[in-house]
Amino acid sequence: MAGTRRVAALWCPDWPATAAAADAELPPGHPIAVLSANRVIACSASARAAGIRRGMRKRQAQSSCPEMTVVTADDHRDGRMFEPVAAAVADLAPTMEVLRPGLLVVPASGATRFHGGEENFAELLVDRIAVSGTESQVGIADELFTAVLAARSGHLVPAGGDRDHLAGLPIAELAAEPSLCGPDRADLVDLLRRLGLTGIGAFAALSATDVGTRFGADAIVAHRQARGEPGRPPSAQALPADLSVEQVCDPPIDRIDAAAFAGRRLAEVLHRHLRERSVACTILTVEAITERGQRHSRTWRCAQPLTPAATADRIRWQLEGWMTGGRSRAHHARPDSPIGMLRLVPAEVVDAGALQQTLTAPELPGGAELSERARRSMERVQGLLGGDAVRIPVRSGGRGPFDQITLVALDEEPTPERDPSAPWPGRIPHPVPTVISESPIELVDLSGQPVRVTDRGAFTTEPTTVRLPDRRDGWELRWWAGPWPTGMETGAASPVSARAQVLLDDSRALLLAYRSGGWMVEGIYE
Repeated sequence: MAGTRRVAALWCPDWPATAAAADAELPPGHPIAVLSANRVIACSASARAAGIRRGMRKRQAQSSCPEMTVVTADDHRDGRMFEPVAAAVADLAPTMEVLRPGLLVVPASGATRFHGGEENFAELLVDRIAVSGTESQVGIADELFTAVLAARSGHLVPAGGDRDHLAGLPIAELAAEPSLCGPDRADLVDLLRRLGLTGIGAFAALSATDVGTRFGADAIVAHRQARGEPGRPPSAQALPADLSVEQVCDPPIDRIDAAAFAGRRLAEVLHRHLRERSVACTILTVEAITERGQRHSRTWRCAQPLTPAATADRIRWQLEGWMTGGRSRAHHARPDSPIGMLRLVPAEVVDAGALQQTLTAPELPGGAELSERARRSMERVQGLLGGDAVRIPVRSGGRGPFDQITLVALDEEPTPERDPSAPWPGRIPHPVPTVISESPIELVDLSGQPVRVTDRGAFTTEPTTVRLPDRRDGWELRWWAGPWPTGMETGAASPVSARAQVLLDDSRALLLAYRSGGWMVEGIYE
């Protein structure tokens, strides 16, 4: 029955910027922007007042507000600095779940009765957080999703009024909180908008059958959220026995680097146990016990099942937050002695099929297992060689094959340097080469003379053979296309003035690039 269960969400606006400003000990009101892939992803209110907006390039943002401080995005900093906020809320409502740094939820029914009503409880939360110099907003509703969106406007939704509150919001709000939606939610919102559904109420009016047959699994979740229906219920299966893992720290941990290392090892142990029982964790409690017996505990909720890397990140954020007190003056939040024991307790699990991997196709036989093994291997190499030593490709925007790939460090947010959905006139057509190369070759005509590109973008003579430099033999051409002119591209070592495609007599297809008067193999089609 509506009203028997209420959820309060506490949201700290612009948390990455707030955490960065606190970490740098900047004065209140000083403009600051957080950048990722050379673009603004968060900024302070004072920076917005100066014209800074999300998505701006670094150079444009600095020219708009020269006195602004610019910092790089850092998830570990965000998590570490959020611990004093979580600790302050825990003083008022001990049971809570952290969705991400900057956002947490608490069961509101008991807390509001104890503190004299929902309005009093919300004001108390905001005032308690304001003591540490952090702005926050509180939303209360029947369901978690509604409460999170309500927190963005500081709204207390009446009991039973979730659907009515959501109906007036734009459809983009379905993807406003990444911690409560799947990775493809933005694509779903774009599709719904193109179908003419511009408000959440219009989407909620569709029948569940129509949504389930037309869209994917996350659309079903979004539809339930739009209708104000209960979210994902706890797993129907009982938690497997002995699923929690713990580690006695010998010697006790008193350094952040040692804590991070221990947390990563414990995360690997936990996920090995989860794999053995064919389950994945969605709600995790991190516990630390000091030598003197002081206990610290925090619960994290995730929309998607946790991976070993995501678990290790949350352990590190939590331990850093406890051990440094978020660099706040609340010394009571810090452990009273070195940490003697770490424990991980899965509070909710789902079937392991919900855990999707991206390094290989999980639908292939053994794909998920191979993906997980590959990722663990790369994480070990990363641990030995450093965070930037292992990089993975992310599809990016651009004209040439080098431009269309951005290499990012493993476990960093896969943010491309250039928008792949933007128009790129002159982009090489699909399919793109599967192998990228920069190997010099010679393109010659029937008489063995080099074939070049004229000022008008044509071959000087008809090409017949591709051969390696200083070699008389080569591969005859069965077919060729081009050349077509192009321009300077960011991934190239030198300007590319033309490209051509050729099919060799051994059935290999090559993408050739004409640079500085010579030809290179830029890509191989397989």
